[in-house]
Amino acid sequence: MSSDFESYEQDFAVLTAEITGRIGKVPKLVGDEKKQMVANVEKQLEEARELLEQMELEVREIPPQSRGMYSSRMRSYTQEMGKLEADFKRSRIAYSDEVRNELLGDDGNSSENQRAHLLDNTERLERSSRRLEAGYQIAVETEQIGQEMLENLSHDREKIQRARERLRETDANLGKSSRVLTGMLRRIIQNRILIVVLAVVIIFTTMMAIFFSVRGR
Repeated sequence: MSSDFESYEQDFAVLTAEITGRIGKVPKLVGDEKKQMVANVEKQLEEARELLEQMELEVREIPPQSRGMYSSRMRSYTQEMGKLEADFKRSRIAYSDEVRNELLGDDGNSSENQRAHLLDNTERLERSSRRLEAGYQIAVETEQIGQEMLENLSHDREKIQRARERLRETDANLGKSSRVLTGMLRRIIQNRILIVVLAVVIIFTTMMAIFFSVRGR
């Protein structure tokens, strides 16, 4: 199971490296080249998300005692994914110096206002991205905690079932022992009664023998 995770892990590393390189090129491109590069990055980001989902599924299949290390690595990859998405958003609104000059011009106050507006929008996007990353991280951690709780409950249920089975076996053994003891006690009583009867018969026979012996004289 861990070998599958490591295979996905290698694919994710290669893919994120390619995405990082392409994101760095986006602000330098214009027109159709930029659109094509953006489309390629979006496709690769989707592939990276799918790899993360596969890795999360693999982590869930790993035994609880070995899952901690992989969960920590998953959190790191999730943060890396969030950073890539944030960088990609920033790169799509970033302009090269040539395009910025063409859009803003050199008309003093208007240029400064537009620059300030762009910076303000960039900061807002960054804050939104950070909030989304934090929310996604909380959701992932909550899901992991819920999964661990379900597994713990499942283990506890198995322990309770095994304890019940042992109690049933103990009850059955006690029932057998009780029947055996009852039988032994019954035989002991029967033997004692038999001994008493035999003793009475012997005493009676002896007395009769003595009686007839004395009478015969």
